[in-house]
Amino acid sequence: MQTEAAPRAVQDGDAEIKLDARHVNFFYGDFQALHDAALSVRARRITALIGPSGCGKTTFLRIFNRMHDLTPGTRATGEVLLDGHNVLSSDTDVIRLRRQVGMLFQRPNPFPKSIFDNVAYGPHMLGWSKARINQVVEESLKDTGLWDEVKTRLHRSALNLSGGQQQRLCLARALAVEPQVILMDEPASALDPIATLRIEELMQDLKQRYTIVIVTHNMQQAARVSPEGQPDRGLHHRPLRVEAASWPPPAPFSIRSSPS
Repeated sequence: MQTEAAPRAVQDGDAEIKLDARHVNFFYGDFQALHDAALSVRARRITALIGPSGCGKTTFLRIFNRMHDLTPGTRATGEVLLDGHNVLSSDTDVIRLRRQVGMLFQRPNPFPKSIFDNVAYGPHMLGWSKARINQVVEESLKDTGLWDEVKTRLHRSALNLSGGQQQRLCLARALAVEPQVILMDEPASALDPIATLRIEELMQDLKQRYTIVIVTHNMQQAARVSPEGQPDRGLHHRPLRVEAASWPPPAPFSIRSSPS
């Protein structure tokens, strides 16, 4: 099954395009999962990829920071432009790319380290000074609403936090290296309703500074975080599909984008 590519992006006067995927094809070995997929993502907006499990949302999301490189036998073709640079090109510094395009996964994955060391890990690897690391740890924990909850136990294990706190800690860890884009792969799927609401509220705060792309199969969540009820002023009109194997093809996923 071939995918119809979305129309080319329409540039409004205030529409800055941060990510622009063009004619993207993706393969697991000989199996082609995405066909000629296209998507333009506006800067400092929340763009939601909506669809049922197995329809290709996560596959498409992981292309933006080349997480698929970690899976043997996979490859992507086409263009994925981040500020005009094709991240799929061979000259891309993938480590730098993943600093620019951070990711939050379905389940919290804190390191078996202290709360402080989790957030400080990236800055430490970048060789930042101790003073700068201390500052960015505090700022990142404040940005995710965790500072007041953990400031007296920063050197205790992150594994002792609740599930919702762990997910916010992982978000703080991503923010600590000063990304431009945050990818979220069903970030609240393993959380209770209260923790889910907290993540959604954080997204609304963070979109003032970051471009956010979230995968969800929950239509209500997509409407809450990305409430604009129409295609994003010409940026994406058609759904993307994945190649069907031996089962009926899943429903296409669609795209919503939040207003500024």
